[in-house]
Amino acid sequence: MSIDKSLIDKMKNDSKLEKIGINFIRDTSSYRYSYNFTWLGRSIIQFPQDIMAMQEIIWKVRPDLIIETGIAHGGSLVFSASMLELIGKGEVLGIDIDIRKHNKIEIENHTMSKRITMIEGSSIDIEVINKVYEFSKNKNSILLILDSNHTHEHVLKELIAYSPLIKKGSYLVVFDTIIEDMPENFFPDRPWNVGNNPKTAVHEFLKTNDRFEIDKEIENKLLITVAPDGYLKCVKDK
Repeated sequence: MSIDKSLIDKMKNDSKLEKIGINFIRDTSSYRYSYNFTWLGRSIIQFPQDIMAMQEIIWKVRPDLIIETGIAHGGSLVFSASMLELIGKGEVLGIDIDIRKHNKIEIENHTMSKRITMIEGSSIDIEVINKVYEFSKNKNSILLILDSNHTHEHVLKELIAYSPLIKKGSYLVVFDTIIEDMPENFFPDRPWNVGNNPKTAVHEFLKTNDRFEIDKEIENKLLITVAPDGYLKCVKDK
């Protein structure tokens, strides 16, 4: 069964549906909705819609390496590793400034750990960046997922540092761009806010980098996503 893209085009022009999606994310936030889901036993802290989108991207790109900034409980690493297991190749490299001991143990003991490597440190630290580039040598196809510190400055530095690793046809995914669409001071205990978040970083990045384009079709069909304008497809080689 093929996807009816004409219906997706109709949905994207339905402002009521767009508002429903944003309101759903806003109204479920106080219930920690994204914490309700696990992948193969590990908390993934993502919306099911975005997990589905990532499944489609990974299956399409079939990367040799998936780089993820932000580890938390490790559910996303396990998800990526399980997709690569189905494909029959590939590794996952996770980066986090603070990998909690109990989470690290659980990830290392997981059946998918054979495809997972972790680096502890800031994703924008030059030593960590060098380690990532060294690990990425001889990897033909790389997929990048940014989901760590959500401030404009941090995400922009990640984009600048790691985007050269992505080749034409692959993706660079920036999560939590939805922060820009939430009410002012919606995250009072966090350093990010409207005007200072992953979406503002993406828009700044795209001003000077024509290798990537926002794949609007993904969010148009999801309707509910924490990554509006965050699914970036690489359309040009370096």
